[in-house]
Amino acid sequence: MAIDLRSDTVTRPSAGMRDAIASAPVGDDVYGDDPTVNSLEERVAAMFGKEAGVFTPTGSLANQLAIRMLVNPGEELIAETNSHIVRAELGAAAVFSGITTRTWPATHGLLKAADALEIARPNSGPYLVSTVAIAVENTHNFGGGTVQPLDQIQALRKGADEMELALHLDGARIWNAHVASGVGFAEYGKYFDTVSVCLSKGLGAPIGSIMLSTKEQVAKARVWRKRYGAGMRQVGLLAAAAHFALDNNIERLADDHRRAKEIAVAIAAIDSSLIDPATVQTNIVGLDLAHLSISAAELATRCREKGLWISALGPKYARLVTHLDFDDAQCAEAIEILKVALVA
Repeated sequence: MAIDLRSDTVTRPSAGMRDAIASAPVGDDVYGDDPTVNSLEERVAAMFGKEAGVFTPTGSLANQLAIRMLVNPGEELIAETNSHIVRAELGAAAVFSGITTRTWPATHGLLKAADALEIARPNSGPYLVSTVAIAVENTHNFGGGTVQPLDQIQALRKGADEMELALHLDGARIWNAHVASGVGFAEYGKYFDTVSVCLSKGLGAPIGSIMLSTKEQVAKARVWRKRYGAGMRQVGLLAAAAHFALDNNIERLADDHRRAKEIAVAIAAIDSSLIDPATVQTNIVGLDLAHLSISAAELATRCREKGLWISALGPKYARLVTHLDFDDAQCAEAIEILKVALVA
């Protein structure tokens, strides 16, 4: 069987998760009648110190609902250059909400509050676009799973308050940030006006994200969720999987982080230009193939022929993501495959 490290979204529900799905009390969520969804939204909102949450099928939708609550058409959201909300949501902010975006670059996506605050242009008058919100991604996917420093988040909140700007947290992998840093979920949550969290990445649920904010904002977001065609019916089946994931799969993320570090160390021993293991904080291993003659697609093909699936996310950028369906034996095997593929 192939070892699949394309993403932490490739996990399959465990037997225990399937049992939870099968036994979930359900109702019609569009009418607000699904008790399992309601309890999940309340649970996650409480975890992050927010008043309410709304369950969505995808993290992209959770992000888009959040920024629509913060930014009006024709106004500006700023984010890091390689952030998911800018690079991987197919222009949804512009297409659906008329939101314009501008970005700042950061090595490995690492947040420095000053970088964001320096390009913010609030209250720009009738002839220039005005910045009204800043988005932060934690962990930063295309940065290689970077955990954002709490002191920089705090500094960003202080500066945003002075400029009267809102903050959104794309916390798709906030679970990984929590395990790696020890910072509590409510501590992260208190600095942001809106938060999105994903349950189908590191935690292993088959589907689902939640957008968190005030009761008023979440009520508005529910209208937009329906308008976007994402009203769901007996979705408590999926919410039950998310409850199981929260009960069982947070602390074990440390194992994913350890295995990612082992892979990074092994690859750096082959060629230190590919990756600096010190930058691997969580479960993402990003390889820079700039100094190699092969492309990321060629490396992915070589690995796949030997039973290891990885992602080519650019001409010279390959990514491996560890997850709960990847164990120590597979880690050792993946390293051996990479050793051959990188020197072939």
